[in-house]
Amino acid sequence: MSAQDGRAARAVAAVGRASVRHRFAVIGAWLLVVLALVIGARMIGTPTDNDVSLPGTDAQLVRDLTASPEAPLTSGTVILVAPGGRLDDGVLAATAASLQRAEHVTTVKPPATKDGSLSADGRTGWFTVGLDVRRAELKKPMAQTVIDAAGPARDAGLRVLPGGGFAQVIDGSGSTGNEYFGLLLAALVLFLALGGIVGAALPLLSAALSVFATLEIVGLAGNLTSMPAQASTLALMIGLGVGIDYSLFLLSRFRTLSREGLSVPDAIERAAGDSGTAVVVAGVTVAVALAGLSLTGVPLLQTLAWTCGIAVFSAVLAALTLLPALTSLAGSRLARGGKLYNRLASRAGSGGFWARQADRVTRRPWLAGGSAVVLLVLLAAPALDLRLGQLDAGSSPEVTAVRQANDAVSAAFGPGTGTPLTVLGQLSTPVASAQDPRLAPLVAMVRAQPGVAAVGPPTPSGDGRVVTVQAIASTSGGDPATADLVHRLRSQSVPGMTVHVGGNTAARVDLADRVTDKLPLVIGAVLLLSVLVLLLSFRAPLLALKAAVMDFISIGAAYGVLTAVFTWGWGVTWIGLSGPVPIPSFVPLMLFALLFGLSMDYEVFLLSDVQRRWQLTGDNLRSVREGLLGTGRVISAAAAIMVGVFLAFVPNNDPTIKMFGVGLAVAIAVDATVVRCLLVPATMAVLGDLNWWTPGRKRVRAGAAG
Repeated sequence: MSAQDGRAARAVAAVGRASVRHRFAVIGAWLLVVLALVIGARMIGTPTDNDVSLPGTDAQLVRDLTASPEAPLTSGTVILVAPGGRLDDGVLAATAASLQRAEHVTTVKPPATKDGSLSADGRTGWFTVGLDVRRAELKKPMAQTVIDAAGPARDAGLRVLPGGGFAQVIDGSGSTGNEYFGLLLAALVLFLALGGIVGAALPLLSAALSVFATLEIVGLAGNLTSMPAQASTLALMIGLGVGIDYSLFLLSRFRTLSREGLSVPDAIERAAGDSGTAVVVAGVTVAVALAGLSLTGVPLLQTLAWTCGIAVFSAVLAALTLLPALTSLAGSRLARGGKLYNRLASRAGSGGFWARQADRVTRRPWLAGGSAVVLLVLLAAPALDLRLGQLDAGSSPEVTAVRQANDAVSAAFGPGTGTPLTVLGQLSTPVASAQDPRLAPLVAMVRAQPGVAAVGPPTPSGDGRVVTVQAIASTSGGDPATADLVHRLRSQSVPGMTVHVGGNTAARVDLADRVTDKLPLVIGAVLLLSVLVLLLSFRAPLLALKAAVMDFISIGAAYGVLTAVFTWGWGVTWIGLSGPVPIPSFVPLMLFALLFGLSMDYEVFLLSDVQRRWQLTGDNLRSVREGLLGTGRVISAAAAIMVGVFLAFVPNNDPTIKMFGVGLAVAIAVDATVVRCLLVPATMAVLGDLNWWTPGRKRVRAGAAG
């Protein structure tokens, strides 16, 4: 072991020793911090904001030029659908009066044909309801109160649906409560892996406190910056997965050392120095991979990255401080393990599946590695057809409020009504009114474009230097034809003005373009930084490079399954969607950063064990065989936990969360089985002592220390 490696292990071991010595203070500090964060979040609030801000883009310019100088208040729509006949004027008047009396309502604008809020057949229309609160302050009970106020319409037999901001708030984060099944599966796996209730409870308690802290920090941060609703859900997924896994790695090492005769405090300290160091390296690798997303210049991705980074940091901190403190309280009872654990450990030590697997892989590495490559190529093949697009309300499950509102409006007004485009003209000289003849060419240009279903009247700004025109596409916001329309409008020229296009659809088009442009830079930076972290950890260039390649392979398999499910539609109805949906441009990039870090967990844990044995024996083949035997059961248990946690989020009503759940679960499953248990040991067996080659360092001869 190098001097640097020894210092790092001793530093982490010292943290574990201090946590044991001051266990009550450590546990108390964690409880107080979490309690303070929970109280603060309840007092201050945890607002979310799904607006996409993208500095330097055309859509952002339109948004800035049309922004009101006052603090923006929120509004929503109340959609009415008459099952038969037209909407009755008397019912509309009574409904408007009832809505006006609802708490926080300031304005009520009834349906009207002239502004496009009443369909041509008179069967469908919507009220635009203004509130005296900001969008971040709008909560589900407030939105539901407004919808309930449409009682006269409901009493008249009309269908009443929330729309706009009201529908988004009522749907909330999209949680269906199935996340708890992931915790139940984790508890079951921990019970089998560690034996007994105490062994299962400690990792869950440690992960729970770190996740509580993370979620409250993320929620409070919403008061300082725009916080997308997916941020807390994604942080919860990552926090639970890595939190339980890191704890399992440490407790497994603690159990092994205890069985070798070490006392509880000594076993905790040694486990922190051995597996704790691997946990730190894994956590740093995840953080480095997420940090690469800062190069995109996309605030959405940057926010998702640092919120997930907080989850990983909390998990590492809990594993190194809280878990040792809790473990010391469990004492010898945890060290002994239950009958089930002792029976499994006895089998693992004397042979069993992992002994046979280690022997097969190291004896026939070319066969094992070749089989793994064939399987991985088959899984990754669909990724060649990976097509990126834009989600809209029509992509959501049919049970959601946003989907029901979208279907009702699209059926009555056309598919592009819910996602209008804002065409803006910047004039060299100001106009005095909307009747100025210089504005007619702008309206004519927009109306002449293929794919435009309707065009609104021109609306000049107060100073007359900016004019906006609302354009309704004939296709939905998620249709590629609408993205083509955005690019086509931006390419047009109008005498005397510069044309820009904004709106939610245009913003998503700009997001896709930005992500595509930055993709090579982010991938290159993440690869380089991750390899450097591994190189500093293992001092073996080939080993670090090989680890990066293995992660790349796992991510390719995840992309392949993602394409098969969401683009081709294989089994998509099983996860709550009505058909194939577009994959947003930022999802593969975010998955790449997350998976490159998370997949490294098992790589680091396996390689740390193999390297520790190689430093003792100098025998590469023996070290690989014993390392796979010693970590196979733990890695399988850890992967089962993480896969279960991720799959538990697939029933979430947000299609983006479904994609993250499927992609993360598939990649971790492939990584922990095919890659770590077949491909990695097979390549290490083939490379031999070249695994540990470092320029300027003499190679250790087999058996030198054994």
